[in-house]
Amino acid sequence: MIDAHPYLVGLIGTGVLPSLTPPMHMAEARALGLTYVYRPLDLTSMGVDPERVGDVLAWAERLGYDAVNVTHPCKQLVLAHLDRVDPVAAALGAVNTVLFTPNGRVGHNTDTTGFAAAFADGLPGAATDHVVQLGAGGAGSAVADALLRLGTGRLSIVDLDLARARALADDLSARHPLALVDTAEPARLGEVLAGADGLVHCTPVGMAEHPGLPLDEDLLRPDLWVADIVYRPLDTALLTTARERGCRTLSGGRMAVHQAVDAFHLITGTRPDPDRMTAHFLDLVAAGDVLAR
Repeated sequence: MIDAHPYLVGLIGTGVLPSLTPPMHMAEARALGLTYVYRPLDLTSMGVDPERVGDVLAWAERLGYDAVNVTHPCKQLVLAHLDRVDPVAAALGAVNTVLFTPNGRVGHNTDTTGFAAAFADGLPGAATDHVVQLGAGGAGSAVADALLRLGTGRLSIVDLDLARARALADDLSARHPLALVDTAEPARLGEVLAGADGLVHCTPVGMAEHPGLPLDEDLLRPDLWVADIVYRPLDTALLTTARERGCRTLSGGRMAVHQAVDAFHLITGTRPDPDRMTAHFLDLVAAGDVLAR
């Protein structure tokens, strides 16, 4: 049987050649019997400045791509080159999935929906009366919005750049008027965390290139849940230490999978199997770990 529609998808960003997203999508497509080719469009390798993301979109569209995912540093830059933006992505001011449709280019954000699904899946029943978030960057914005949509009553944002944290807090407060969104300097983290239900980590600390803990481990206590959006490695120093302290934890791998689940659904109209995509993802991570040794 020949597929009615073979899919061609790309990933636009800098340094995206090692990304696990393309093989994860293609493995799920094979399981569903779809013809699906997903290629990284690495701006660094192509020698293309991120400011020219509009040109890259035009090239992809003319070459017959169905969609592209968009990652750092183009999630905001791409907005000026779209015909329509999903309300959630528009509110966030960031897009990570662009569909090429007969009615133009349509932008979506599956980072925020991906975290929301990951949280519900990985920390069912977790209290969200007061959550502390480390990091107010692009990923932090998506995660913060998801937490507030999940019903967080008070969100405290802690960032080295207090002005950036305050700007994010002001934006979130305007869109979620029933919640309290406040900010704190890192020096006050212990004070803010003392009465919190959970901690979400949204900085690069813990990645293979930035090893270490983002906070004093003595601030972790057994009744605190801890989520990390870093997924390479899956077991960051933060999560390992949190588990040793008796905390419930959520790894960044779940967000990586669920944002891919949502993007795949948008692109194909077919809902993939999250459990199967998780298995694909874990196999890819394991294979990468073996190659790195």
